Amino acid sequence: MLSIARVSREHIFSLVIGPVDGMLTALTLAAGRIVSPDRPIDMLLALRIALAATLSGGFVFFVAEYARLRGELVHAERHLKLASAGHLAASQLGKDVLRDSIHGTIVAAIGGFAGAMLPLAVGAAFATIAWMTIGVAVAALGLLGIIVSRAVQGSPIYWSTALMATGLFLSLAGVLLHVA
Repeated sequence: MLSIARVSREHIFSLVIGPVDGMLTALTLAAGRIVSPDRPIDMLLALRIALAATLSGGFVFFVAEYARLRGELVHAERHLKLASAGHLAASQLGKDVLRDSIHGTIVAAIGGFAGAMLPLAVGAAFATIAWMTIGVAVAALGLLGIIVSRAVQGSPIYWSTALMATGLFLSLAGVLLHVA
């Protein structure tokens, strides 16, 4: 069973990337509807977009995380000069990598769903103030930028600004693409 303390220590990347991915994907997919006065976002659309963002982001996260962790085993095996190639990946360590990838994916997917739903639910609740959706997402991305900066010992201003600018850029792209 996963404890909260263990999840936060072992899956800090998942805790951050999930909400960031969810928000950015939601903004891209929904921005066209966010700014459309004749067809505002409703809770059903918010839920559908959040689920799509979660499924897509979760799958991509799992593939990337599993490949990264298995790659680390292969890299370690090469440095240890083990006789048989693929030995570590086929051992209990390989199973641990799969388990850790699944756990990280669950954490990222939950965060992705929450990250997508936060601005979209605000947009559905305050349909007459459509830009509030984008504002909430951009502000939340700024806060996540501060968390990222602390995790990587970077500049909070740089990380917040970069994530907020990305949110604005993808919102604009979503308006232009008008997907939903």
